[in-house]
Amino acid sequence: AAAAGAEAAEVSQALSRPLSLLQQPDCGRAARLRALEAIGAELHGRALPDAVLQEVFAARLLRPLSRCLAGDAAERCRELALQLLCHGVSRGERPGEALPVLLPALAQRLCPPPGAEPSEELRLGLVQLLHLLLQRCGASMAPFLGDIARVLQATLLDHYAEVRRESCRCAVACAQAMPEHFHMQSESLIKPLMQTISHQHYRVRVDVIQATGAVIQFGNGKSVDDVLSHLAQRLFDEIPKVRHAVTTVIGEWLLHLRDRYSYFHKLIPLLLGSFADEIPENTKLAWTYWEKIGLQWEKENEEDLKDKMDFSVPPSHYPKEVTRPGLGCRELVSRNLSKILPGLCHDITDWVGSTRIKASQLLYTLLLHAEDHITQHMELLLRTLYQACLDEESDVVKNSVKAAELIGVFVSPKVSLRLITEAVGQTPKPSCLMVLAAVIRGSPKEILQPHLTQLGKTLSQAGVCQRSEEVFYMEQLLCCVQALIEVCQEDCKEISLQLMKVLVTIMAIPSSQDLKEKAEKTMSSLAEVQQLDSFHCLYKQHIIQLLEWVSVSCDGWTCYSAEVLQLEVIATHSGPVIGEALNDFILILKTCLQPNKDPQMRLKLFTILSQLFQKASETINSQGLFPSYLETVIKDILAPNLQWHAGRTAAAIRATAVLCLWALIHCEMLSLKEILKVKDELMPQIIASMDEDSKITRLMACRIVDALLKVCGKQFDEDKFKNTYTEVLKRLDDASCDVRLAAAHTLANWFKCLKDSDVKPAMEGHIEFLYQELLIHLDDPDQNLQNAVLEVLKEGSVLNPDLLVREIEGVVHKHQTPVYCNQLLHHIQSAKESA
Repeated sequence: AAAAGAEAAEVSQALSRPLSLLQQPDCGRAARLRALEAIGAELHGRALPDAVLQEVFAARLLRPLSRCLAGDAAERCRELALQLLCHGVSRGERPGEALPVLLPALAQRLCPPPGAEPSEELRLGLVQLLHLLLQRCGASMAPFLGDIARVLQATLLDHYAEVRRESCRCAVACAQAMPEHFHMQSESLIKPLMQTISHQHYRVRVDVIQATGAVIQFGNGKSVDDVLSHLAQRLFDEIPKVRHAVTTVIGEWLLHLRDRYSYFHKLIPLLLGSFADEIPENTKLAWTYWEKIGLQWEKENEEDLKDKMDFSVPPSHYPKEVTRPGLGCRELVSRNLSKILPGLCHDITDWVGSTRIKASQLLYTLLLHAEDHITQHMELLLRTLYQACLDEESDVVKNSVKAAELIGVFVSPKVSLRLITEAVGQTPKPSCLMVLAAVIRGSPKEILQPHLTQLGKTLSQAGVCQRSEEVFYMEQLLCCVQALIEVCQEDCKEISLQLMKVLVTIMAIPSSQDLKEKAEKTMSSLAEVQQLDSFHCLYKQHIIQLLEWVSVSCDGWTCYSAEVLQLEVIATHSGPVIGEALNDFILILKTCLQPNKDPQMRLKLFTILSQLFQKASETINSQGLFPSYLETVIKDILAPNLQWHAGRTAAAIRATAVLCLWALIHCEMLSLKEILKVKDELMPQIIASMDEDSKITRLMACRIVDALLKVCGKQFDEDKFKNTYTEVLKRLDDASCDVRLAAAHTLANWFKCLKDSDVKPAMEGHIEFLYQELLIHLDDPDQNLQNAVLEVLKEGSVLNPDLLVREIEGVVHKHQTPVYCNQLLHHIQSAKESA
């Protein structure tokens, strides 16, 4: 001790001159600088023991250096004084003795406005000195806690980022150094910390979050409410380290915060929100903390959980590839769910997309923990999911559907399906159907089975399956059917008819071919689970019920009736099966194709009928039964619609009816006997159709007459022959080349039929007239028509060749078409020689 005292006295003697110079009022800047450098050289040049340094520092250096630090105008002098003070504090044995002198000096330089330090580097050094004091002095700084808090309030808002970072470290050190006293000043640091938490430098943000964690953990727990919203916002930070810091702070609070039980419902969502972090390290950290928190809670509440720990049975139908959380974790969520859920459901509908995504991820995690405790919150959950499933963010929809699947796993269908089907029945929305499909997918087969009938009934209601033609709505309806088939498999036989009604309705939507193909695949799946060969077998099972279903209101159908489109699907998609239900099908057509019914609807039905006639043997006549309905089809369906009525729509209907009749005759499924039954009814209507404005109607009418002449023309009487050729002959002057050629072909068959007819003698005058008119058309500018008329005359020449020769000679005398006339004369001469 004596040696130390002697050495201290020696050092003090050596420092006397520079200290004396430093303390002179009129000492210039250069002199002060030399004095400080001399002091530094003396201290650093000797290897002083800590005890000697402490004595010299406390007795001779502390006050002069502090005065220099606090009031010297020269930045370099303040810098040297700061370095010497840091050296003394770090090496001295009793740094606490310096506090009464040093802290006021620090406060003077760091707390604006008086004497605020302008240099960023010196401000950083001053805060580092404060940090050093906190590390060396610890709890002995308690009397100065107010000054420290005042300094930190200023430096946490410093313009220099490094000062802010060092201030955060000081706050942590202060909290850890004086845990028993820190709570008295902790609240004063919250505001500046929260003002800095969104700083542009991510390292500052990380330090602020860590400082906030320590300030609250060692300070006043009531400040949790003031910082939660800011911490929650940092979970959206684009820098992973920032999110990592938030997760760490929240995890530590949940483990060690004195009032943590009061804040479980506020802190748990923040920690669980990190489960969906895109960085695996952050996710793993959150899970690690959560498992520790759950285990700690289990130990603290062992008595309450004893029965559950001993007798708890895991759900038999738990989601695949998902680890079930521990009992403590599940209980923590279940007991706090009622406080967490309302705010979370509000966030799922927030205007910011990232908030909605985060909230939807958290909802799934909460439901996974809550298990059957979800039941008591079903109404709020479903309202939220209905809205979330319509979100423009695909991630929100995806997470919401996953959450809805958990409802199917944990909640009894008796509760969940009753609430959802009520919503679907009252105000069907695509989101309601999306939730229903997800709940079905999550439900076990054996638990869902008793509710199949009600589900089928709900989905097949007209108010549900026919509510909208919107593709998105129909896609969700299809998802419900697919989910039922996927989960219930062969049990779907019980509601096969109802599912067929839904699928037929979906296929009837005209706007989406892709949706129609999906519905057809689903129908094939429905047949497969019932061990049927194809969906045609499903139609065979239900064709009568399906036709009865669509025909209930057929007397009042219009072009806007969904049933018309459904009938089209049943008729065209069932293939050969429609041929087994002709009685019901023809009855629907007879009812709906009367002239007093909606014109556009009749056009649609005639188009359907025409399609069926084009492949009659594969559809409507697959069983060979259609001919027995022919008289009804022609007399009660086609003939009334061939009658002339004014207007474009009426003309379009006549055109469609003629096309339909042509398809019927062209498919060659009618025998001579069957055609003879209806020809008297048809011929006047068809001949009248030759004078229609529509080219296609005139063309089809010519072809129909041609076909009838081929089949039964020999049975025509004089009037029918006369009426037929008169109208057909007019078509040789038609504006359409196709119609003129069809008319010529029809006249050729007319001649063939008349050749073997008993009325031939009575038709001599008409034959002569025809020869004359046809020879005139040999002058037509269209060469194709000239050739066609030549063939007609060749065919007709056998009826009265001498008469035709005389008519030809008269034409040649007038120098008309000599080439064709010569060909015709040559043909007649050859025919006579052959005879």
